[in-house]
Amino acid sequence: MKRRLIIDYLGITIGSFITAVGLAIFLVPNRIAAGGVSGIATVLHFLFGFPVGLTMLLINIPLFMLGISELGIPFGVRSLYGTVVVSFFTDVLLALTGPLTTNALLASVYGGGLSGLGLGLVFRSRASTGGTDLAARVIHRYMNISIGQALLLIDSVVITAAGIAFNAELALWALIALIVTTQMIDLVQEGEGYAKVAFIISNNNDRIAQGIFHRLDRGATALKAQGMYTGKDREVVFSVITRSEQTQLKDIVHEADPGAFVVFADAHEVLGEGFQPRAGKPPPGRRQMLFRLRRGAR
Repeated sequence: MKRRLIIDYLGITIGSFITAVGLAIFLVPNRIAAGGVSGIATVLHFLFGFPVGLTMLLINIPLFMLGISELGIPFGVRSLYGTVVVSFFTDVLLALTGPLTTNALLASVYGGGLSGLGLGLVFRSRASTGGTDLAARVIHRYMNISIGQALLLIDSVVITAAGIAFNAELALWALIALIVTTQMIDLVQEGEGYAKVAFIISNNNDRIAQGIFHRLDRGATALKAQGMYTGKDREVVFSVITRSEQTQLKDIVHEADPGAFVVFADAHEVLGEGFQPRAGKPPPGRRQMLFRLRRGAR
């Protein structure tokens, strides 16, 4: 428990620092207010000269009441720590460094990427840096959308306000930075999606399964299902493969049953034999597993 806590706070610290680097070196100096409390603080900084980090901290204080009540005291404490760290590093870096580039495209891409990487690490450490990040965690908990998508919805409003305060062109660059940030957050949170899940409905499941076993060296599972229109019991072949094997699986299915119905979906994290072998075990050999889930099966 103590080791896990140390790792979490280390992740929060590193993630907050990376986020501050993205803000101080790329986004803030180029007046790119890419949503969130940092975007509001950027606008206030250029309009009234307020310190960006301190402004972020002051705006976040009332928002923590929502975070603590909705997500619990441990999360609130971690998030408060993350907010203080990112605010501190932002003001320090702004005082000690200057913009690495004045090119708006480079600033948007690199600033958004670094911010997203840092926020993703903070989220993985079960915390937030406050603001709309905290609101996104609440939305993610109660709605079926990712944290990155929730941030995109909320921060679009902030970008619109920044466009009014600065100009429309800077708002467009801010939107690009925001999209890069949300994509990076989802990448860090969910992974690259290196594997594919296949659901196959066919009248020749046995031949398809044998092709998966022998030609792909993958496993397959038969899921019991029922056609809603016909009312007949069916079996759906379920298999997890790599991206490079998707075309081969299409060929296997087409050869066995040209009229088969196939659905592919991304699998962002796959644990188990064939993808992430357990420590101390040799790599899996050929696995010929087809579990038939029938009535009365044990």
